[in-house]
Amino acid sequence: MLEPAKQYAGYRAYDYLEPGVDYRAFELAQEVGRVPAYAGLDLSTSETERTARLLEQETVVSLHDHLQVFPQDMTDLRSYIRQGRESTGYEGLSRSGLTAVFDNGMDGTCCISSDAGWKYQDVLYDLGVRMADLAHQDFVIKGETLKDIRHAQETGRIAHVFSLEAATMIENEVDRLDVLYGFGVRMMGIAYSEANTLGSGLKERGDGGLTYFGERAVQRMNKLGIAIDISHSGDRTCLDVIKTSAKPVFITHAGARGLWPTNRMKTDETIVECARRGGVIGIEAAPHTTLSPKHPKHSLESVMDHFQYCVDLVGLEHVTFGPDTLFGDHVGLHDAFSSNLSISQAHGHVDYEQVEYVDGVENPAEEFFNIIGWLVKHGWSDDEIRAVVGGNTLRVLEEVWI
Repeated sequence: MLEPAKQYAGYRAYDYLEPGVDYRAFELAQEVGRVPAYAGLDLSTSETERTARLLEQETVVSLHDHLQVFPQDMTDLRSYIRQGRESTGYEGLSRSGLTAVFDNGMDGTCCISSDAGWKYQDVLYDLGVRMADLAHQDFVIKGETLKDIRHAQETGRIAHVFSLEAATMIENEVDRLDVLYGFGVRMMGIAYSEANTLGSGLKERGDGGLTYFGERAVQRMNKLGIAIDISHSGDRTCLDVIKTSAKPVFITHAGARGLWPTNRMKTDETIVECARRGGVIGIEAAPHTTLSPKHPKHSLESVMDHFQYCVDLVGLEHVTFGPDTLFGDHVGLHDAFSSNLSISQAHGHVDYEQVEYVDGVENPAEEFFNIIGWLVKHGWSDDEIRAVVGGNTLRVLEEVWI
């Protein structure tokens, strides 16, 4: 983990407001040091220096994360979310080394007006409030174009790209995609685990594929310049989206079902077709997802097993990282919202050893130091590391974004 970026002036979320007067304050989780530092790399001095240099100098892009800071006491979680004022982890980000991050709104748990989540008005509220907070500081900038990412790299800042994990909230209104684009959304999933008006999610018993409305939505996303994510879509829907889209699509946060047999992982066919059309898969690290037979206790090592599998399957140029971490107790979030997030259906009936956190990939502040450190330790070249921690994503965005 790096020292705080020089450009970070210490801003904390909603510093422009008065806690207890303008909003209810909650005791939030530590952004740095919540869990012990990862001890599994054992880098030499030269390897540590090379890791830090790459993280500081290269364009490092997280294809999928959640930058919210969650309550220290997770029994406060629903009250915290219902207030509609989730905090961005600026301090943690200042130590991350990231150039750009696709921050995915917790729209499935955006329970401001409804415990079911995915409501259009709630998503707009969440986006607007968090953008108001971003506007009151100048370390994290709103990322809407490649120019914004380049500006962040040149000035030592971080480009924050708003993303949504599914398009469920547009219901049957395709023009809502234009509204969300206007709010700054530049990446969107098709369906989460549950089916919606566009297509099927990965938990469903049957997958009818992309609907006619879903085809219209994909075409509109292409025209707008919204990157498409199929991480949580069902197998047939994934293939239909890849075929329908005029632009490459992303699997922003997943792993290989050939290595760990759950619906949350992608089939070889889906990964290959995504790559064949020019797309990229970001390797996932949320708790109890990218496990492997070699490393059944979820950690950086099991995450990197999925990385190596996908590189062997489709080539280095089609693989990157979408760790899917957050600031706080991620396992506690899954437990609290297991029905909203369809955790049990996504994992199926595969047994696994539960962990309290994913050692080495626990939060956005530490993840890429450890990922790059692993790549350095295992002999990957600077050019190869440059590609998989940002270059591959930028190449696709050159084609997808307007």
